[in-house]
Amino acid sequence: MAVFSPIRFLPLFLLLSICFSFFFTFAAASSSAKLSIYEVLRAHGLPMGLLPKGVKEFDIDNEGRFWVHLDQACNAKFESQLHFDQNVTGTLSYGQMGALSGITAQELFLWFPVKGIRVDIPSSGLIYFDVGVVRKQFSLSLFETPPDCLAAPSSAEANGFSDGSIKSESVSEGQSEKLRYQTDQENFGRDVL
Repeated sequence: MAVFSPIRFLPLFLLLSICFSFFFTFAAASSSAKLSIYEVLRAHGLPMGLLPKGVKEFDIDNEGRFWVHLDQACNAKFESQLHFDQNVTGTLSYGQMGALSGITAQELFLWFPVKGIRVDIPSSGLIYFDVGVVRKQFSLSLFETPPDCLAAPSSAEANGFSDGSIKSESVSEGQSEKLRYQTDQENFGRDVL
């Protein structure tokens, strides 16, 4: 009768232990790689509501450059209107998004590209939008949850630039008829000369 010797099974036990540890390490790494963009924003000290609901596809590299793809261009309402193109890009670092492309903010009747967004560290309860000519500040609480986003044309189409020309139809509905008439007359004069 053979005598049971645990030493004979030690190499097999070590091999199985190593295999299990690699398996669990790989499983943990792959599950952490599948964070949503909203969880990534939170991890960078930003509110989840900076991007609209429905982002299913995004990528971020080790240097913080990110790309977000929406099903379609859309508008969301906070204190003012924000427009999101179908693709939004930028850089992400703790407490801020910079070099943004694909987000515009409405101020009065005009749309301005949002170049950056930041929050104070430690938090003051405010969030700041850099729209080039103006820096807007909002309550951070407005951005706690991702907003619903209503389908909209891309910013180029919305501004009347889809074919490379300015159209008188792109003049804001809020402007007076006199201004609209002057704009049409100025454009007419340019065409004649």
